[in-house]
Amino acid sequence: EAKRFIEGRRHDRIGLVVFAGQSVTQCPLTVDHQAILSLLDKIQMGMLEDGTAIGVGLANAVNRLKNSEAKSKVVILLTDGVNNAGEVDPITAAELAKQYGIRVYTIGVGKQGESILPIQDPRFGLRYLKVETQIDEKVLQEISRKTGGVYFRAQDARGLREIFQQIDQLEKTEIQVDKYVYYD
Repeated sequence: EAKRFIEGRRHDRIGLVVFAGQSVTQCPLTVDHQAILSLLDKIQMGMLEDGTAIGVGLANAVNRLKNSEAKSKVVILLTDGVNNAGEVDPITAAELAKQYGIRVYTIGVGKQGESILPIQDPRFGLRYLKVETQIDEKVLQEISRKTGGVYFRAQDARGLREIFQQIDQLEKTEIQVDKYVYYD
């Protein structure tokens, strides 16, 4: 669903920050959507230390956007957990986003109760574990409220698609695109 969203935002500069127990910039802001889609495909469970560092992930995204000259600066924060790692509190990161005029849409992903989590085991290959879904909805709502965004809850792929469609409608900005053709 994230791929569909990116493909639909043809003229936007988009970046990708990945977080678990720590945060990395998978792709800086770019209009090269093929590059970002390729890097999105390379995200795998276990590529970062285990945990959920929502504050660090958001702070990293804010750092990438803070100097942007764009009229609209937006972070879409997807998480399936509760902040339990990192040195930056999520509310502190939200204050930082607000300071730079960055709107944050938060999305809690996962069904209530138990979910199936794919785990790559070096000994037995791909295994599936049942885990309890815990999403700190109060913190996600507070992040969105502070920054002028909206909190959403997605329990399946269809719900996530609808959320991305809503965000797409909320974040429309008129732009002028100049195309040049060189004839010889």
